[in-house]
Amino acid sequence: MATGSRTLWKGAISFGLVHIPVGLHTASIEQGVDFDWLDKRSMDPVGYRRINKKTGKEIDKDDIVKGVEYEDGKYVVISPDEIEAVYPRTTQTIEIQRFIDAHEIPFLYLERPYYVAPINRGQKVYALLREALLKSGKIGLAKVVIATKEHLAVLVPSGPVLVLNLLRWGDEVRSTEGLDLPAAGTSAAHISAAEMKMAEQLIKEMSGPWKPDEFKDEFKHQVMKLVDKKVKAGKTETVIQPEEEAPKEGAEIIDLTELLARSLKGGKGKPKQAAAEPAAKPARKAAAKSKAAPAKAARARKAA
Repeated sequence: MATGSRTLWKGAISFGLVHIPVGLHTASIEQGVDFDWLDKRSMDPVGYRRINKKTGKEIDKDDIVKGVEYEDGKYVVISPDEIEAVYPRTTQTIEIQRFIDAHEIPFLYLERPYYVAPINRGQKVYALLREALLKSGKIGLAKVVIATKEHLAVLVPSGPVLVLNLLRWGDEVRSTEGLDLPAAGTSAAHISAAEMKMAEQLIKEMSGPWKPDEFKDEFKHQVMKLVDKKVKAGKTETVIQPEEEAPKEGAEIIDLTELLARSLKGGKGKPKQAAAEPAAKPARKAAAKSKAAPAKAARARKAA
């Protein structure tokens, strides 16, 4: 499956003293139709406006502060300097905290996948980590900072590629307490043997292999057919969008044998760097600006 995507982030996978230079590529596509707002008079894109919700009037950006609601209707104002002080440090590293059994992560926690591909001569150590995970049945539980936001994630081998799947934090998953759920077990749920047999038979008859290409968003499909029809009829408009900045370079190559040996011994200190060209790490603010721009633009269109 070809992704055709550009590299969104460059850094390194880190475990023990080993660093694997990698790049992230989007592994999923947002579903649905993205309707942009346009000014019908000029075909200019219509974006986010700073509107006072009480007065309905547009206000200057210098009059806007950031507040956190701690009780209903009560806020604490946080200054830009205070926010800057607690921003997670941009390390350009997928730092593996521990290795866990692959079945331990519930689907409920999975949020967004990214393909992880080796860069800067990192193919061998990338392959070593992938094959070791496959053989051990483990996945890597990691932390990573992307666009100034810290994420919990799992590094999972999937065929020839390593997939970094961002996770929801524990306090982001709601408890099932309060839901009216039937008791567990066939006896407690008052399910008869005949009912269970029929249900199992129906599941067996409807079972089949996983073929994602057989399932499509029909609404999106019909809208795009309409778009294609209008394009062929010449019923199009030209809209000029601002260009996006490319992500910065990052990561280094480190000698694999020495690092594995030191990691197993619990050694500390910076190991000897292998003969490879190191790439400069981007400044946090510059990286945050370039990486956050696409997401900010998407949120702007939805907010408008």
